[in-house]
Amino acid sequence: MAQKTIAGVNLEVTEDGYLENPSLWTEEIAKEIAKEEGIELTEKHFEVIKFIRENAEAGLTIRKVGKSGIVDIKGFYDLFPGGPLKISTKIAGIKKPASCV
Repeated sequence: MAQKTIAGVNLEVTEDGYLENPSLWTEEIAKEIAKEEGIELTEKHFEVIKFIRENAEAGLTIRKVGKSGIVDIKGFYDLFPGGPLKISTKIAGIKKPASCV
């Protein structure tokens, strides 16, 4: 665990950069994490992030996000290139899914 200041808030993060306490997440924190990942967040990104935050406990997969009705799998990869589930969950401020290495 490490301390990191994101969007002016001092937070505890894992060695991979995931928030230890998802309840401290804000859209400003999301924007800053996304910027570190080279992503400029749009309204569509936030729709996916909202879905991810609401379904975090249900066990997320790329397929589940692809069937959300918000974005298909190709669109998910387009929004979060290089590992959509890994990157989107980090931006969404939730714990790293077990399915991500």
